[in-house]
Amino acid sequence: MAVYALTGFSLVSLLSFGYLSWDWMKPGLVADVAMDPMEKSLPPAFSRPPHIVFILTDDQGYHDVGYHGSDIQTPTLDRLAAEGVKLENYYIQPICTPSRSQLITGRYQIHTGLQHSIIRPRQPNCLPLDQVTLPQKLQEAGYSTHMVGKWHLGFYKKECLPTRRGFDTFLGSLTGNVDYYTYDNCDGPGVCGYDLHEGEKVAWDQSGKYSTFLYAQRVNKILASHSPKEPIFIYVAFQAVHTPLQSPKEYIYRYRAMGNVARRKYAAMVTCMDEAVKNITWALKKYGYYDNSVIVFSTDNGGQTFSGGSNWPLRGRKGTYWEGGVRGIGFVHSPLIKRKRRTSWALVHITDWYPTLVSLARGNLSNVPGLDGYNVWPAISEGKESPRTEILHNIDPLYNHAKYGSLEDGFGIWNTAVQASIRVGEWKLLTGDPGYSDWIPPQTLTNFPGSWWNLERLTDGPRKSLWLFNISADPYERYDLSEQRPDVVRALLARLVHYNRTAIPVRYPAENPRAHPDFNGGAWGPWASEDDAEQWEGGGQPLRNKNRKKKCKICKLRSFFRKLNTRLMSNRI
Repeated sequence: MAVYALTGFSLVSLLSFGYLSWDWMKPGLVADVAMDPMEKSLPPAFSRPPHIVFILTDDQGYHDVGYHGSDIQTPTLDRLAAEGVKLENYYIQPICTPSRSQLITGRYQIHTGLQHSIIRPRQPNCLPLDQVTLPQKLQEAGYSTHMVGKWHLGFYKKECLPTRRGFDTFLGSLTGNVDYYTYDNCDGPGVCGYDLHEGEKVAWDQSGKYSTFLYAQRVNKILASHSPKEPIFIYVAFQAVHTPLQSPKEYIYRYRAMGNVARRKYAAMVTCMDEAVKNITWALKKYGYYDNSVIVFSTDNGGQTFSGGSNWPLRGRKGTYWEGGVRGIGFVHSPLIKRKRRTSWALVHITDWYPTLVSLARGNLSNVPGLDGYNVWPAISEGKESPRTEILHNIDPLYNHAKYGSLEDGFGIWNTAVQASIRVGEWKLLTGDPGYSDWIPPQTLTNFPGSWWNLERLTDGPRKSLWLFNISADPYERYDLSEQRPDVVRALLARLVHYNRTAIPVRYPAENPRAHPDFNGGAWGPWASEDDAEQWEGGGQPLRNKNRKKKCKICKLRSFFRKLNTRLMSNRI
């Protein structure tokens, strides 16, 4: 039987903070707002394709938005969400590359070969070139397409760059994380380079400008130079709020009373990003786009709790298949929505934006068969039932197999040592090692020396490799029903087998030393020739952890806190 224990908190103290008083199914903080009488008349069918702005934030935790009860100020996001449709049954992927690839292709990562980890800077790997991307489909529909921000879908050859994958213009970084001011990124000791690009050239002249401001200013410039009579798609992939934790001082000062230093810096970055979204919205109105626009806001994965993020009251964090890793913040704001100012519980996944946005643009989806996404605009705009009934969170055959998993534990249907997760209807199944599994309350107690690690821990036992939850009734994943409902377990394992039969081989080649920025003028960028590309595209041998050097200071810091966490838990539980 599972045993619960609180470390650093009592249940009573959590209730006194109000953290456990939120009714998930009827959250007062995200309740429907009464419709303005002036809005009862529904807008006519779009007279012309709408302008689309897709805003993606990086590592923003589920709890880290005002309307989810956060201590972080996000007035712009709160207002836009309140006036639009909040998506409270919205799913993303647990890490960067998978979410971005599924957004851009409308396909699960098992169908693009990117089902393992992320694309690393020195790997000869990128989003498969045979995939027709979302911006390419919008270009076909007559849209001007622009990307601002973080790419993280590979760049080892020029054909992989954003400007070769459907974007008319690009300003941003190609790798996974950079300094917010200098745009330097280190992929190991001494393997450092500059990573800010404009188009296909290195943007050396932009160094020193805080990226959140720089990206918002670029969106303003794009809108100012374009005609609102012509449809436009802008993909704004903020670097915020990924590490390193950096923010202008004036934003940090607002949170000076927040004792946890990481949380304070993180909060400042979230609020700064919120103001950048405000400036983008203002530009849409100033230049005449707003009345015919659709703004989509999404996070890319769960928050990283040891870097200030919070997914409370959900279980887990970034990099895990618990709800804290895959349930995202999402909303749509648009004058074109028929039923505004409400909360939607329709099941939506990040792959759904591809067919949804192409359909809004009056594009042609007939020549891109096999999409895993659905057109969910009727569910969002009119409150109709979502066409989606299940989500394959992932199947990763390369992730470390669970020690005690077996084919026998999977009823002879599935090897439960393999990391996989699926949701069908109200049921969610996890196998293998889903990742760090604690519930971590917001880091608000500042006088306790281990305030980052005031958490609630569930002891599942050492031999666990399979879990089943009724997510509708138990969104916090507290009650494993796998033993009580073997019939449901068998059905969901069979669905995993079905999806696994459609999976393509994993693309995860070994790193190549020729990618070193020193061979590219000091910047990260394309480095492979055509002959090289043909040699490596077949997929090299998987890169094993023992061959990979740790990432500079941040990797050492993570290792330190993991050890600290283990020590604290062993002393207190």
